[in-house]
Formats: sequence, C-alpha cells, structure tokens
Amino acid sequence: MRISSPLRLTALALLPVALAACSSESASTSTEERRAAQVDDSSHDDGHDGHDEGHEGPEGSATEEAGAQPRLAVSYDGGVQVLDAESGEVLLDEPVDGFVRLNPAGDDRHVILSRAGGFGALDLGAWTEAHGDHGHSWTVPPALTDFSVAAEEPGHVVAHAGTTTLFDDGTGTVTAFDTDSLTELASKAPDMTTWTLDQAHHGVAVVDEHGSLIHTVGDQDGATGIRVETNGGAELVASPVRGEGSCPGLHGEAYLGEMAAFGCQDGVLLIEGTELTKVDSPDAYGRIGNQAGHESSPVLLGDYKTDPDPRGGLERPTRVALVDSRDAALRLVDLGTSYTFRSLGRTENGDGVVLGTDGALHLIDVERARVTRRIDVLDPWREPTDWQQPRPTLEVVGDTAYVTDPERSRVHVIDLTAQGAGAVSDSIELDVVPNELQAISGRASDGRPA
Repeated sequence: MRISSPLRLTALALLPVALAACSSESASTSTEERRAAQVDDSSHDDGHDGHDEGHEGPEGSATEEAGAQPRLAVSYDGGVQVLDAESGEVLLDEPVDGFVRLNPAGDDRHVILSRAGGFGALDLGAWTEAHGDHGHSWTVPPALTDFSVAAEEPGHVVAHAGTTTLFDDGTGTVTAFDTDSLTELASKAPDMTTWTLDQAHHGVAVVDEHGSLIHTVGDQDGATGIRVETNGGAELVASPVRGEGSCPGLHGEAYLGEMAAFGCQDGVLLIEGTELTKVDSPDAYGRIGNQAGHESSPVLLGDYKTDPDPRGGLERPTRVALVDSRDAALRLVDLGTSYTFRSLGRTENGDGVVLGTDGALHLIDVERARVTRRIDVLDPWREPTDWQQPRPTLEVVGDTAYVTDPERSRVHVIDLTAQGAGAVSDSIELDVVPNELQAISGRASDGRPA
C-alpha cells in the first residue's frame, strides 16, 4: 500500500467517466424560495450566552426553526430531489447526469453522491445543534455543493467515528475526511487523507475509532479479505486469503457499536480493534452481502442467499440472517416473502425492519429472532433483474420508515410505533419515478430532540 500524507483538496471538476458501482431539467431550482433570515440574538433569550451567531449556510444565513425539520433525498433518472419530509414540498430539483447513488455522509445533514466522475455532496439543509438540555434547529436552502472527489468508479461510502471514507473501485484509492468539516463547505474544502491500495477492486474501507484504516484486499475479480493498518501503513492484522477464517466474496460493511462486520459468501467477518472473528453460515454457500447494523445492538441484520448460480442471474431470498456478535451465533429468520438489497433497516431500539415483495414491512425482534409485526404498505411487487432499476426502497430514521413506490411515484411514511392501518401516516406524491432514497431526521447528532 502506498500512503500519501494528509493534504488539502480543492474542489475538483467532475470527469466525464461512466459510473460503475455496486448492488444503482433544468438548472438547480427549488419550487419555493425560502427567505433566509438573519438570527437576531437580542430577540432570543433563553439564559444561554453567545450561541446563535454565525450560522452561515451555502446560500445565506440559516433560519432558526421551531423544531427539527426532517428531509428526504430522492434520486431519479436525470437528477436528485430534496423534499420536506413532512409537507412533501420539493425544496430542490437538481439535474445530475448518469446513474447516481445516495450515501449517508454521517452528519445527519449531507448526502454523498456516487456519480459519473466521482463523489459529490448534497446539503439537505436541515440540522439541530445540541445546547445543554435542548437543541436549536436550523435550515438553509438545500444545495448541491461544490465538494467533489474525482473517482474512476465511485463506490462505497462509509461514515463512522467522525470520519467519512470514500472508495474508488477503479483505482483502489481511499479518501477520508472529518465528517464535521462538511459544515464548512461554503468557505473551504475538507482536509483529505488518501491511500492507494496495491490492487484496484470492488471494495470498501473505513477509518476506525483509533485512526486505523480497515480496508478490503482483492483484485479485478473482487475483494478476498480484510487488512487493518495504522495511518502510517504498518499492518496490524489481516484475514487469511483462503481457508479457515477467510472471507471469500467479501461485500458490504456495517457497524455494531465499535465492531465492524463484513459480509462473505460463507458468513460474516467481525473485526474489533485487531481481533478477527469469522462467523460461518450454516450452508456451504450462504452469502451475506448486504447488512444493517445498529450503534447499540450487538446483533447484525443481513440478507442471506444460498444459490451461487441462480437461474436468470437473480436469487430471490426469503430468509434473513441475524449475527450475534456476543457469541458469534448466526440465526436465520424466514419471512415467507422475498426482498432486495434496498430492503433492510433498523428501528430506534435496534429491531430489524425488512421490506418484502409482498408489499409489507416485517419487524423482527433480533434478540428472539422472530417476526413480531407486519405492516402493509404497498401492493405486491417483483424485483427487477437490473440492480440499477427502480424498486421499492426502505429508509428508516428513528421509528419512522420511508418507502418509495416507483409504480405510483410516491414515498410512503410509516410510524413504526403505531398499530393497525394508522401506521401508514402519509404518502408524498412525486413528479418523478423514485430510485434511491436517503433521509435525515434534522435532530441533534446525539438524538436529543429540538
């Protein structure tokens, strides 16, 4: 591995290179301009001194709101929209060439775009700053920022422990930056650290709590293992390339607290610090390629496929995997319906949520490994064979689920704590066919309400 020293990157122009990633009309306008208002400290007195100054957004001064403002980013063929998640108002409609993937930036405000030529950053324009026992919620007009990191094949984005890490499949280049630096994009670009791996491959990387780099190793056929290195390049630990403890067909990443989990075609590889634990699938080929973790749950939710050569090139699994990091146990839960790689989510308390092709959300008690509730949302649907084509997509923020409905150009809003028909609390009408979806809560980063 060749390592470059930290450097400052200025905004880079996008390159006209076709996007190749895993698993995805006019100039930028908003349907209704929001008037930016300068916050007046003299009219805001809650006994706290000097805390409302200098909140500058990319298009002017931030406006203080009465409470958190949840927002949605929706990609479609030709661009991306930002919506007010409560009113459904389109706040931004930004044209973007080519297929675009949406990735959480890690700050509950920005979304990282994987698009033709590299990575970009979309500011959804809503956030809450914690202040003592309460928070102050702010908005600015959402905008596609000037942030850009060139990449031949922009792939996975991982946000963890205050660092956001980008992976370029085409060059094997890993780029990392302080997640909080995204709030200063209007005035300066983030300081970046880059690494170039020995071989380019379809992989993933993350900077852990200790500043070490965890990254895949592989070749043109894909990832074959994991290596953990110090920021200076000294190897701390690496998984075997083959045999016991190896992770063939490695794909996907999620975190359970400070424990990283990587999917394999025969189980899951868990990494905590420099300790590696391989959890084997009950089947010789039991692929877990997509995962949903939780910061306070020790149990990983993953998909589960058993056919290495499915007819038509697409397996439609009906079971999901639950991997308990405490005892390295893997349990399977049969949903009675198939699902896709955009079907996995976690609730506020860590329960699993899976969107089935039967049109329902299936809530799973991950401790007892059983389905506890079923919420009907859509008509039954069938997964398209091309992974980049729109299909119903699940996004869970807290105890609210958002589900796209490409057939009817809608986003459904579901209260996961409600019972009966009232669980589907709203349906937002769109003027585009939704593909990928990301949501922000607009709350403080520590979860404190506004």
